[in-house]
Amino acid sequence: MNLLIIDDDKDLLRLLELTFKKEYNVDLYDSAEKIVPEQLVKYNLIILDVMMDKMDGFEFLSRYRELIDAPIILLTAKSFEKDKIEGFALGADDYVTKPFSVSEIRARVAAHIRRENRDKHIRIIDYPISCDLLSKKIYFKQIEIDLTKSEYEICELLLKNRNHVFTKEKIYTTIYGYDAEGDSSTSITERIKKIREKFAGFHINPVKTIWGVGYQWEVKKV
Repeated sequence: MNLLIIDDDKDLLRLLELTFKKEYNVDLYDSAEKIVPEQLVKYNLIILDVMMDKMDGFEFLSRYRELIDAPIILLTAKSFEKDKIEGFALGADDYVTKPFSVSEIRARVAAHIRRENRDKHIRIIDYPISCDLLSKKIYFKQIEIDLTKSEYEICELLLKNRNHVFTKEKIYTTIYGYDAEGDSSTSITERIKKIREKFAGFHINPVKTIWGVGYQWEVKKV
């Protein structure tokens, strides 16, 4: 089980590490800004401080909650009703008020992990783009990109193999099969064009042309 703890109080981080390291693989961060979004999918539970400099817990939830398939426990200085409402609206599952007892937070963590039964949306992330392999949808941050089935499949293929260059013929046969009828060059060129048009509204282009060879996944601002 993998546990992520984010708190700018380094003494508290050390205490929580000692509390959980015998039972879980624990990753510690003293700033939410240091988080690599692509790594968020690996955690079974996240403990998140509400009040932090630069990026606080609420901003973290607003930015990344859709990428996380795990319970999130907020650490709050006081049990303000506003904190509870805002945190839960953004996707928090529970909160613990500071100061807290070690036995209390251990019990909360164990209980959430024990009863966790949400559907796991396996994601590939190249932030700010993510691909939900369960629902077959592509997102820019939290906004779904309206792709056709073939456009989605092209994006998934390229994103899964982002270090690989695909020829138009290879993309065509992978998506449509070897027995498909049609012009692979024209068909794939048109679909790549449509994909780029749909991402252009977010000022990014996720598909790089490798001249004379084919296409590769690479997100660039435009």
